[in-house]
Amino acid sequence: MIYEFQGYTPVVHESSFVHPLAAVTGNVIIGKNCYIGPGAAIRGDWGQIILEDGVNVQENCTVHMFPGKSIVLKESAHVGHGAIIHGANLGKNCLIGMNSVIMDDAEIGDESIVGAMAFIKAETKIPKRSLVVGNPAKIVKEVSDDMIAWKTKGTELYQQLPKDCHETLREVEPLRAVPSDRELQEDTYKTLRETFKK
Repeated sequence: MIYEFQGYTPVVHESSFVHPLAAVTGNVIIGKNCYIGPGAAIRGDWGQIILEDGVNVQENCTVHMFPGKSIVLKESAHVGHGAIIHGANLGKNCLIGMNSVIMDDAEIGDESIVGAMAFIKAETKIPKRSLVVGNPAKIVKEVSDDMIAWKTKGTELYQQLPKDCHETLREVEPLRAVPSDRELQEDTYKTLRETFKK
């Protein structure tokens, strides 16, 4: 759902997809080919939130901030299921792992990868191309070209998803039996571990 708040109406590019079970409120600007999953809450009630082109904010994520702050999720930023971005800025083509928490005034550098369930304290500055894990989060190494290529390919799937949702997602009644001709989805993407197995 899209909600006006105190005179601010969200701006969502027509190529992007906001799931009906997501909540986008107030001073939010969503660029091209963005995906906002069900259960996501993007609250621009106290400050502006900008999602540049190709950003995805997956299921059950929260994006919010303290009053008077404004934040930017730069082009192709990828926010995994259940993550919380509270007053932090995300760099271009970064990956925020599932259930991570990124606190106020933190900055995640371009092409950085934050591991699942990481906790990044307020005002932390993560340099570009950093691999960050843990609670509290620590930089453990530099992101390689191969790792960022893997991340970019995954984000491209999410950049295609808005078009697929616009074309094929619809509310239906469930089937009561599995059709005999039901096919499995194509295996188009591997986990990081599978990708780099020797």
